[in-house]
Amino acid sequence: MPARFEKSSERLREGRLPADGLALCAHGPDGRLVGTVRLWHVAAGPARPALLLGPLAVHPWFRSSGLGGDLMRAALGAAAELGHAAVLLVGDASYYARFGFSSAHTGQLWMPGAYERDRLLGLDLVPGALAGARGLISPTGAKVAMPALADLVVAETRALKRSA
Repeated sequence: MPARFEKSSERLREGRLPADGLALCAHGPDGRLVGTVRLWHVAAGPARPALLLGPLAVHPWFRSSGLGGDLMRAALGAAAELGHAAVLLVGDASYYARFGFSSAHTGQLWMPGAYERDRLLGLDLVPGALAGARGLISPTGAKVAMPALADLVVAETRALKRSA
């Protein structure tokens, strides 16, 4: 299993859909996907809605081109336009500081499972949105619709009969 599936942030994303309008993609000149960023609904402690940003991914050929920064600015701008108040992420503080992220309001928050505390960062899209935030960060977004196990078994049985 890839290491990314063991990350605390993955625990908050698994089985959930990204927040509406906040799954962004960038395509290269040939139409291929070269970058993506997603934001997910979470609670930053009890009754405090926030978004979790990640993953931010850029194809190696396009790294150091500014694409990651463009995706970040677009995602944060869209989140603000949609009325979201705060964004959390787990990442490199020196990279994300340029977008306003810091650990100033995340010291009393914690992630499910193991994580590096100094990499838990927050950004207020609305001033004071994370002030006093305390508690477990938990998923709150819409769940992925999963087919019932019985439906999967029936579909697989039909597929096996057709291939026989």
